[in-house]
Amino acid sequence: MPVSVVIHYLEMNDPSQLRPASDGGAELSIVRAEIASPELNRFLYTAVGGDWYWCERIAWTHAQWMEYLDRPELETWVGYVRGTPAGYAELERQEDGSVKIAYFGLLPAFIGQGVGGRLLTFALRRGWEMGATRVRVQTCSLDHPAALANYRARGMEDVRSETREVDTLPALPGPWPGAKRPVHHKRTSE
Repeated sequence: MPVSVVIHYLEMNDPSQLRPASDGGAELSIVRAEIASPELNRFLYTAVGGDWYWCERIAWTHAQWMEYLDRPELETWVGYVRGTPAGYAELERQEDGSVKIAYFGLLPAFIGQGVGGRLLTFALRRGWEMGATRVRVQTCSLDHPAALANYRARGMEDVRSETREVDTLPALPGPWPGAKRPVHHKRTSE
């Protein structure tokens, strides 16, 4: 079913623009996945993106994942809270000298704990360490409502936006077929 989606393109042109997130909140360790692992990246892709219409890679074969991951210009960084994967960033060096944050996000249980700002701070710093002439990202109105604000809060600037009609699935794919997110209701006093 077609929906109107706003796509935002953001970038950072100098490392001095970075506004780091505070170090408060859950203990976060960030580790590079140095061995190309389709199983790991597919898990992260579906666990993070299942609630946000990340669908393009769901049908990829193991070989397609390996071809994408096993390249020197791509790095996968995983954020862990107490040994549990909390989110990830895929950084991809581009031919023009920029570094693209190809994918970035958190698993649902870690949203709202300050992990996203800290993981994004790390990803931006790592982009500059990779020799970037600029670090860029794109997000859209189908993404988590806090995504755009997080990119801007870290110092990324809007370059442009555009509206497109895109076909979406009739329902969010979730992290696996049949997955249902628990609904949390607030109790009210009578």
